[in-house]
Amino acid sequence: MDFTLGEELEAVRDLARQIFTDRATQVRIRAAEESGHGFDEGLWKELGDTGLLGVALPEPAGGAGLGVAGLAVLLEEQGRVVAPVPILPAVVAALTLASHGTASQQEVLPDVLVGTVRLTLALEEFGAADPASPGCVAVRDGSGWLLSGTKAVVPTPFGTRHVLVSASSPEGPGLFMVETSAGSWERAETTSRDAAGHLTLDGAPAQALGDGALAVVLRLARVSLAAVQVGVADGALRMAADYLAGREQFGRPLATFQAAQHQLADCYIEIDALRVCLWHALSLIAAGEDAETAVLVAKWWSDQGGLNVVHRVQHLHGGIGVDVDYPVHRHFLWGKQISGTLGGASADLELLGAAL
Repeated sequence: MDFTLGEELEAVRDLARQIFTDRATQVRIRAAEESGHGFDEGLWKELGDTGLLGVALPEPAGGAGLGVAGLAVLLEEQGRVVAPVPILPAVVAALTLASHGTASQQEVLPDVLVGTVRLTLALEEFGAADPASPGCVAVRDGSGWLLSGTKAVVPTPFGTRHVLVSASSPEGPGLFMVETSAGSWERAETTSRDAAGHLTLDGAPAQALGDGALAVVLRLARVSLAAVQVGVADGALRMAADYLAGREQFGRPLATFQAAQHQLADCYIEIDALRVCLWHALSLIAAGEDAETAVLVAKWWSDQGGLNVVHRVQHLHGGIGVDVDYPVHRHFLWGKQISGTLGGASADLELLGAAL
């Protein structure tokens, strides 16, 4: 595999890093967490204005055509500074619509690309072990469908226009496009402080996406979570290295103590393993090859390795690491949230074992 990004992806990385570094300050992150929508709306607009929300989408849909690799680069930079914007649900939903939506469903994409319209995903349910077998039920209603059931912790749904909902029908599990206003919402508190919501549907009208859309959206969501976790873990490690280099004990920087060096080295190795697994999965997806097991491996590393890193980093910061207002604590919260999304490490290993 070639792990060099190439000029186009490097340009995406550099622009995203500049914007996120300049805009995702602690003051703005805190303000976003306390807002009604739970994200930085000014930063979201800037991402749309600069074209970053469209880097992954195909050119016929108005995007830059960089595919899931472009999305991964963007998400890693977001995770590095834990910028509170709903890139993952909005762009993964848009990518799925671009590949499996009807012409009428895709009419929303130009507004999504510039950030004036948002989409989100409803893929999880209470007590469901496998998101590929949803308990939400879809029944035929003429040319459309009616959905009933409850979806858990839908990410950043407030202010969205549509939500892509996984549901089971007599024809098998599938993915459906539902207007956000068609269901009832209950605000849900999450570990990462996202303004999520539980969605209850009772005969909500919906339109089905094409065959295979559910498998595609789950693949994109898993690999995207791994990409965010790479950034979260790498950002946390850099904070720990800076902290230990600047803090002294017994007249020596903490970074010179062997125990601390070993902890940092373990973090570095796990982040490298996470990144290798991520880009292996991305390369298979880009080549149109079977990427299911590679995606599950990358997701498992994001669950297990990413969580290990944020735990170690918090420990290396000592007492200040558990201060909820200290920056590194947000990396811990994000790492913890990602490690349990779409099933944790044990669930991913079970799916991987079944696939093998």
